[in-house]
Amino acid sequence: MELLLQYIVAGVTYGTIYAIVAIGFNIIYNTTGIINFAQGEFVMLGGMTAFTLKEYLPLPVAIVLAVMITMIIGAVIEMIFIRWLHKPSVLRMIIITIGLSILIRETALHIWGEGVTNLPYFTGTSLTSVSIGGVFVSPQVFWAVGISSVMVVLLGFFFNYTLIGKQMRACSANREAARLCGISSQNMVTLSFMLSAGIGALGGCIVSPITSIQYDSGSQLAIKGFTVAILGGLGNSTAAVAAAMILGILESFSIWALPAAYKDVVSIAIMLIILFVKPSGLFGNAAAARLKEY
Repeated sequence: MELLLQYIVAGVTYGTIYAIVAIGFNIIYNTTGIINFAQGEFVMLGGMTAFTLKEYLPLPVAIVLAVMITMIIGAVIEMIFIRWLHKPSVLRMIIITIGLSILIRETALHIWGEGVTNLPYFTGTSLTSVSIGGVFVSPQVFWAVGISSVMVVLLGFFFNYTLIGKQMRACSANREAARLCGISSQNMVTLSFMLSAGIGALGGCIVSPITSIQYDSGSQLAIKGFTVAILGGLGNSTAAVAAAMILGILESFSIWALPAAYKDVVSIAIMLIILFVKPSGLFGNAAAARLKEY
């Protein structure tokens, strides 16, 4: 039983990381209908930038500045590479965001090199753990789960009950109609990239003490985050969290039947099955089903 619970805790930890990336996917999708495959790089940039800044600043200040810097990078990326496009196709946007992912990754390689980095634990150390029912849980896991939960609640409130959030959703539904209503669609798209980059960067800072980050960590995170977003239904952040927990636990338990090297195969297989069988996702988001057309 203790081993079973330990696998569940590990799965929840994996799921939290994937949920953060999926939430970033959903923010941009909710505003623009774009699937941003550079989202994993925002997570990497947040963790790597905070690691550099913590050498000169207290950890909380370093994290805040890292989030702000990544948000600025997200805005610059949108204004240079996205804003000038006029009604781009889904395929074209996928190619552009994959290209941006490669560009950011190679830039990070030149800045930080191939070294593996991680931030210190927010409370305690790597040897500190809390025993729950015989299962030892790192305090950083509680930080990750707690902050992720707060993110989901705040985002749900933002998109459903604030004027700016409703304007961002209106741009996603029909950008021309939103523009005729006086909404600046360009500003809303830029804001969505900033918000997505900021959440990704914060996620990178949260998970960096648990799982080390290096220049090429973003690619794998993007695949897992996209899988979770599809599994839950694109645009639904609450469903993405549930889907992330499902994927994380399945990956954790897969070690029983498969070598650890095959753990990533589980997420790829799940993504392919969902795209073929139920492209709207487990929670039935009809908007995600449009992906089947491409």
